[in-house]
Amino acid sequence: MRLPRLPLLSNLAGYRAKWLRNDVSAGLAIAAVGLPSAIAYPAIAGLPPETGLYASITPLAAYALFGPSRRLIVGPDAPTMTVLAAVLTTVLAVPGATQDRVAVAALLALVVGALCLIARAVRLGVLATFLSRPILIGFFAGISLSILIGQIDRITGINIEADGLIAPIVELVGKAGSIHWPSLILAFASFALLQVARIAHSRIPGPVLVVAFSVLLSAIFDFEGHGIAIVGEIPQGLPSLTLPSIADLDLHALLLGAGAIFLVSFGSGIIAARSFGAKGDYVVDPNRELEGFAAANIAAGLFGAFPVTASDSRTAVNFTVGGRSQIASIAAAATLMAILVFFGDVLRILPIPTLGAVLAATALSLIDLSALRAIWRISRMEFVFALIALFGPISFGVLEGVVTAIAATLVYILRKTMFPRDALLGRLSGHEGFYKLHRVPAAQLVSGFTIYMVQGSLLFFNTDYVRARLRTVTNKLPTNTRWFVMDASAIAQVDISAAAMLDEVFDDLSQRGIAFAIAELHFEAREILERAGVLDKIGASMIFEDLDDALLAFEKDEATRGAH
Repeated sequence: MRLPRLPLLSNLAGYRAKWLRNDVSAGLAIAAVGLPSAIAYPAIAGLPPETGLYASITPLAAYALFGPSRRLIVGPDAPTMTVLAAVLTTVLAVPGATQDRVAVAALLALVVGALCLIARAVRLGVLATFLSRPILIGFFAGISLSILIGQIDRITGINIEADGLIAPIVELVGKAGSIHWPSLILAFASFALLQVARIAHSRIPGPVLVVAFSVLLSAIFDFEGHGIAIVGEIPQGLPSLTLPSIADLDLHALLLGAGAIFLVSFGSGIIAARSFGAKGDYVVDPNRELEGFAAANIAAGLFGAFPVTASDSRTAVNFTVGGRSQIASIAAAATLMAILVFFGDVLRILPIPTLGAVLAATALSLIDLSALRAIWRISRMEFVFALIALFGPISFGVLEGVVTAIAATLVYILRKTMFPRDALLGRLSGHEGFYKLHRVPAAQLVSGFTIYMVQGSLLFFNTDYVRARLRTVTNKLPTNTRWFVMDASAIAQVDISAAAMLDEVFDDLSQRGIAFAIAELHFEAREILERAGVLDKIGASMIFEDLDDALLAFEKDEATRGAH
């Protein structure tokens, strides 16, 4: 039996030795840019900083082995971390739960990995589009505001206990006298340096500059001795292989939480993958990406980390430096391993206010005002859904915000399908084919022959609306109408409710002496209508492959009628 070939081996087919320098350089740059976020992001979910390093090492190697993309980089992601924080709070709030946050986060990563494999097995890559782009843009903006509020205590040194958007700010105002000014000044200086580096297009990424300077200043001026919080001890050495236990956990809450993380991480990950796929001129297959994301999350769970997804910032660095293959990922993982083993003492004195500034800058980068303006200009309805997704995490909490975003997506989909467009079709003198009367005023109905087109599937939730439209249309038919033809070319699906509705339409028209015909019926819809007996009732002679055939049959019928 031939063993399946690892995607890494396929990706390295035709690899050139001269690319190795670019890949190693890209790996070093990825590690440099990823280090600040690797240390900062775990704080969003109340996890120790080393878990961020673990999440930036083993998942990178796992995706390099099993992921389909040569240039995509996985790692910690701010939206995923924010949802993880809410899930951890929910799961650990269950009475009797005794697991620590790290163990539960690792277990959630394993479950997310398993969900990726299940989704891959049943080819659910289509879930990548389940959260529409406007809703994701709004959702990320809402999450960014949540992250910003969450940095108040790290930046000011004040213990903020309130939740939500307004309450923490009110609490901050009430405790303004307790602000630790050295921490606040350091945070603002770090944030300012980040913005200067961004505006000046610094060759050294802003987070790298900020971390380097803050560690240097912390060593020189003893920030810890002056009351500025620091990261503290980071366990040196590589993460160990551990299987998290599910004892004392509510499996229902765990699975629901993992499902929410899966949807958000996969949705945002595929958007990043497709964006860079377009830039790199390669096609992204969501179903194959599920394999890579599954491997990355399972590796994260087995080595004490948390759920990960595609990282847009790290992938951007890979593209900019010129990484050509997943060797860049392996080089980045090796670099971070070396940092973890040999430079833990240096990272120990990294100031917490600096990490708060890095997270605040990251949060602001998630607010895409230009995209929101474009949504407003293009579709006011989708802008409303973007706002719903934006205020969901703020008003109801991040986890509930995920549910709100999903519900908004469902509402949008239903809204688009509950009221399918329709049109009457006619002929245009001197032209072939049929034209929509409302779009081509010069087109006219064929005398005695009316074509009605429905642009959408006929399913239980829209049959009442379509029936009402049909009643309106048929009540206004010219008095000489003999045939009423439904153009089914745009009807992909019908169900039992739709079959019953068409049966009623046939009866109504028959009572008025009008023949009912259907043209261009799709195979699946034909099967349903056959089983329901509707096609037998209409008659095989009134089912046509196209509209021209229907018109020809009508003209023959009229000629026969005239001859008698």
